[in-house]
Amino acid sequence: MTPPRDTLLSIIYSSQATDAFDESGLDALLEQCRENNAAADLTGMLLYRDGRFLQVLEGPEEPLRALMDVLATDERHTGLRVLFEEPLRTRQFPNWTMGFQRADNAPEGAADEEPIGYRSTFDDLDRNDPTATVRALQELVRWFQRRADR
Repeated sequence: MTPPRDTLLSIIYSSQATDAFDESGLDALLEQCRENNAAADLTGMLLYRDGRFLQVLEGPEEPLRALMDVLATDERHTGLRVLFEEPLRTRQFPNWTMGFQRADNAPEGAADEEPIGYRSTFDDLDRNDPTATVRALQELVRWFQRRADR
């Protein structure tokens, strides 16, 4: 049975940048993401650290899957790995066409700047045990939301 066209979906993925992004490169990427996401009714967040991306995307299933197809061939990153996918009742980021946090320049002595259990990769998580992945991702999303609300 095909889900309704207005079904909300959330996809979380990680990837590795093919080249390091400087501030202007990240600004350009974010501007493009925000414009495209607004046009497709997608929301979410993007974390960047040490050349790695972690992105949460949410919105109507059809445009979200179309974007994932585009991202799979985007040469700005490699090793795209979907970590989690679930239907949503409500969005986690309803007002963010793309919230962003660069997580590699935390101020000295800022113990709460890095999420508990921070991971530079999710490669060690067992794909057959999604519970561990979900817990790690939920903590990361909460960390991001706390920082964005400051």
